[in-house]
Amino acid sequence: MQYDWGTSKRYNDYSSYIKRTFGERVQKVSVNAGFTCPNRDGSKGTGGCAFCNNSTFNPSYCGPELSIVEQIDKGISFFRPKYQTQQYLAYFQAYSNTYGETAYLLEQYKQALNHPKVTGIVLGTRPDCVSDDLLAALKEWRKDYYIAIELGAESTSDETLLQINRGHGYAETVDAAKRIAGAGIPVGMHLILGLPGENREQLLQHAREVSQLPISFLKLHQLQIVKGSSFAKIYETTPDFFRLYTAEEFIDLVVDFLEIMHPRIVMERFISQAPHDLLIAPRWGLKNFEFVAKVEKRLAEKDSWQGKYFQL
Repeated sequence: MQYDWGTSKRYNDYSSYIKRTFGERVQKVSVNAGFTCPNRDGSKGTGGCAFCNNSTFNPSYCGPELSIVEQIDKGISFFRPKYQTQQYLAYFQAYSNTYGETAYLLEQYKQALNHPKVTGIVLGTRPDCVSDDLLAALKEWRKDYYIAIELGAESTSDETLLQINRGHGYAETVDAAKRIAGAGIPVGMHLILGLPGENREQLLQHAREVSQLPISFLKLHQLQIVKGSSFAKIYETTPDFFRLYTAEEFIDLVVDFLEIMHPRIVMERFISQAPHDLLIAPRWGLKNFEFVAKVEKRLAEKDSWQGKYFQL
């Protein structure tokens, strides 16, 4: 029996979650606050994760040379022609946005929250960069603002995390998710499907593993080879090292993934889109909404839905 999310969707979609939470459309606007990452500044490593070129995450309207308020204003001007009256969530997206002294971090977040159009913040970060002091402060802020934290888990396999130079294991992901949720803060998670060495059954095991965690939302990303990453150098000489999915193969994988996901977890996205000038492979030529439509069509064809085969 299909789970009832109060919509006609066959999966627990993010836009419906936003409408349920805020009663209106609310748009994320990206912010680059100039933070770094322990996998780049030498505290855990240098060079970053093997898949990463952080430029792929930043829209053209945000850059650390602008103040946080200026970036938000530019982001709002980007969306304003289509949506005149909506509110915004400041999405601290670039690098690890909970990495630093708590007082300094809170000062940066407050700049965004003081903007009259901003109703909350979303903090993208690593599982090993979330202190109890910061969570205690954000727990208090939750009384007045919407606060959410997104964790870049990428994989539930310690072997894979080591291979991609992640600098933490899955135990840190589990610990961070539980502590954030325990503070009453919604937890998001990111997974990359298709990392080297992970076969289809291992990818589906990710769904089973994260379904046991107290997370609120999940973002899926296909593995993309982007310029400036360590993977790009490997791909140039040894492309067979990677198993890059076609769009049709990835649609089938996402549908199988959804069928065993916990139905309470909101699916925020199924794919990511690196900028065209940075993307090496795979080049699907599909917009995000086009991919979503294909997933929805496949679910309907199979008469399937998120959580159809979910087991506690």
